[in-house]
Amino acid sequence: MKYNDKQQAILLLKDGTIFHGKSIGISGTTFGEIAFNTGTTGYQEIFTDPSYYGQIMVTTNAHIGNYGVNTNEVESDGVKISGLVCKNFSMNFSREDASESLYEYFERQNLIVISDVDTRALVSYIRDNGAMNAIISTDGTSVEDLKIKLNQAPDMEGLDLASVVSTKEPYFFGNENATYKIAALDLGIKTNILRNLAKRDCYIKVYPFNATFEDMKAFNPDGYFLSNGPGDPDPLFSAQEVARNILAENKPLFGICLGHQVIALANGISTYKMFNGHRGINHPVKNLVTGKGEITSQNHGFAVNKEQLESHPDFELTHVHLNDGTVAGMRMKSKNCFSVQYHPEASPGPHDSSYLFDEFIENIKTSKN
Repeated sequence: MKYNDKQQAILLLKDGTIFHGKSIGISGTTFGEIAFNTGTTGYQEIFTDPSYYGQIMVTTNAHIGNYGVNTNEVESDGVKISGLVCKNFSMNFSREDASESLYEYFERQNLIVISDVDTRALVSYIRDNGAMNAIISTDGTSVEDLKIKLNQAPDMEGLDLASVVSTKEPYFFGNENATYKIAALDLGIKTNILRNLAKRDCYIKVYPFNATFEDMKAFNPDGYFLSNGPGDPDPLFSAQEVARNILAENKPLFGICLGHQVIALANGISTYKMFNGHRGINHPVKNLVTGKGEITSQNHGFAVNKEQLESHPDFELTHVHLNDGTVAGMRMKSKNCFSVQYHPEASPGPHDSSYLFDEFIENIKTSKN
């Protein structure tokens, strides 16, 4: 497809700002919260991460699609972003073990994409004006009609999206003869989290977002896990109740991202929507326990209230984000529980924080003894 063959496309932000671009050839209209990711690689993992459900993704890397896709490297059963905005979209790919082009992958899932956008200007605008709803259209819909549709779109704050991306039925992952059994609550779990647990000799049973503690306890697990996921943690009352019940029995509990926020809410510590979230694979975090720095993969638009956490008698702040001082990790003083706001399983991203899975296993060993 030549540049001149591309149809005009439009990105409309909630505040009325318009950015123009080109369609890659998939016609339609879609809306979501505009967000940007600063990663220079790993677009396939990003697009299939359930935590991005309900978001239109802006990629700051100039070239997207140049290494195609590999079906063995997805983080869920399909694309989870609502739409994509990028600078240069490559129809061709050069990776030897790619199974198909990114265009073919998107075409099968009917994902709306706008390319040839000034993404540097767009990201700068979002950074200055905050996250907001947006709509992208490649089918010639008028601006006035797009404004009407956009005004009907729900805001991310208060929105329960975990129920949309969670598994409908429990399923197993790993070797059933493994040493440890983990009950995982799926709020939008990434496959690489399961891989990390399985390679540490764990057999995991993954439960739907609305599973009860009794459901999970029936598996007789050695430890419990609360996953990442999209949307606002505040309306996840069932998950918060599960966390309270796990803590009441002082069972080993590990939470990542949305699961981390659920643990905070279960203990009366509030969360809030950030002006701009953290999304990328090079976010600096300091481990306050060891004093070491970590380069981390992050993807979240909500955060735990730091002041309330530090004043809570049962909690200790363990990790901070070095860019803005927000809460990046915490643990309970009297319970076998810890959590982080970032993604130690990465995919994409560095492996600086994979030790957290080892800490979880050590907590399980201690509990069993």
